[in-house]
Amino acid sequence: MLLLPHSAEEAPCPQVAAPVFSGVAAARSHRWRDRGPDCRAASAGLCRGGRPASSGFLLDFVSCPVIKGFTSAASVTISFNQVKNILGLHNIPRQFFLQVYHTFQSIGETRAGDALLGLVCLAVLVGLRAMKGHIPRIHRVELLSVRISRLIVWATATARNALVVLFAGLVAYSFQLMGSQPFTLTGETPQGLPPFQLPPFSKAEGNSTVPFSEMVQDLGAGLAVVPLMGLLETVAIAKAFASQNNYRIDPNQELLAMGLTNLLGSFVSSYPVTGSFGRTAVNAQTGVCTPAGGLVTGTLVLLSLAYLTSLFYYIPKAALAAVIICAVAPMFDARIFRTLWRVKRLDLVPLCVTFLLCFWEVQYGIVAGILVSGVLLLYTIARPRIKLSEQGALLMQPASGLHFPAVESLRDAMHRWALAVSPPRCVILDCTHVSSMDYTVVMGLADLLQDFQKRGVTLTFSGLQGHVLQVLLSADLEGFQHFPSVEEAEKGHGAELDGRSRVLLHSASENMLPASGLIQ
Repeated sequence: MLLLPHSAEEAPCPQVAAPVFSGVAAARSHRWRDRGPDCRAASAGLCRGGRPASSGFLLDFVSCPVIKGFTSAASVTISFNQVKNILGLHNIPRQFFLQVYHTFQSIGETRAGDALLGLVCLAVLVGLRAMKGHIPRIHRVELLSVRISRLIVWATATARNALVVLFAGLVAYSFQLMGSQPFTLTGETPQGLPPFQLPPFSKAEGNSTVPFSEMVQDLGAGLAVVPLMGLLETVAIAKAFASQNNYRIDPNQELLAMGLTNLLGSFVSSYPVTGSFGRTAVNAQTGVCTPAGGLVTGTLVLLSLAYLTSLFYYIPKAALAAVIICAVAPMFDARIFRTLWRVKRLDLVPLCVTFLLCFWEVQYGIVAGILVSGVLLLYTIARPRIKLSEQGALLMQPASGLHFPAVESLRDAMHRWALAVSPPRCVILDCTHVSSMDYTVVMGLADLLQDFQKRGVTLTFSGLQGHVLQVLLSADLEGFQHFPSVEEAEKGHGAELDGRSRVLLHSASENMLPASGLIQ
């Protein structure tokens, strides 16, 4: 069952959320593990309920370095996860670091048939992908035979994933008819569709019945963790492919689509569903350009489960692994590290944190990256750049809005440059770039006005925007003076400042973290 998200290529899939769901389940009692799937409707309700409040804006805090770190790490982990299928290895754990260790430890057990087929499929896929990028455009003036040949090449290159899997399946079936099988096959796939019924809101255990309220209570934090982690991964995937293919996404629509998908999925006993990095990459590489591709995929999946599962038996795992590797490998962006080093090195911190922790668990990497990005954002708010210029009165110009974390930084700057010197100096606070101010800042300015009055000097304000001025006037600050411009404030001090002789000063702490976009 597939609903249409805003992302053109994104494909919903349970495999992304399943590790999160399983991880939460592992921390609960054994009874919860049996009831977990019955709580899907409640979990999905959180996703669905977030739409009216437009809570999708929270997803705007997923920064570009976090997305790049996630996609690059996912490219590596998903690709390496398929190496065991390329080599025909078995009993390889899913955790990335254990997977790397056991894969190299078991390299001697490689099946020659799987390795040969996998490498051939990889070579064919890479060749067809390169061929598609070099096909010249078809012109009407060309011969019909030329146009038909180019169309055949284009169609073959576009459908390369399906063709490779089809021919690999035919090869495996041929070996099966001859009585030998050098490949590891997909094997039996359960046939038929699950029954459509209301999700159970109680569960019989022995001679007692567990009510829905107890099921939800046992679920605990997982009720919020499962949809939150799934939503973060979904939007990270959508943003990654939207950036790559030049279109925009609506996080609220992603939230709505995932919520409704999980809500309806509870009627067919599905696992929690989120965006799938691997399937989305395959869609993008195949040429899917609209969300309608999800309808086609969903229809084919339903028909296949109903009538074609017997044919899946002969599909070699090595061929499927080659398709996945070719789809996700281009998502690794090695240039982003050099670009951020050149543009803003501090952004390498959330990038590297996300990239490294995603090798442990994807959800931990994304959350850690968002938290690090948030800390850096809060630091710029708490330590705004302040331009200082002096000649007579001291002119201080904050480069951004003033909020409560910045109160101590502003107070320290004024004490250091105006009140702690001998004699104390008058200050003009130029608020041209201050677009917002909260109550804590107003109270901090009230204390500063009193400190200036005690030392016999003045603190005046200039360039206040209308709504900021209204905030300060409403506070009825003692000794508050404001002027429309710096020039008028200077005249109020009785000092004429020559702008050409102003010297820009910065404290050492203010230079530690330049504000984004500040040009001096």
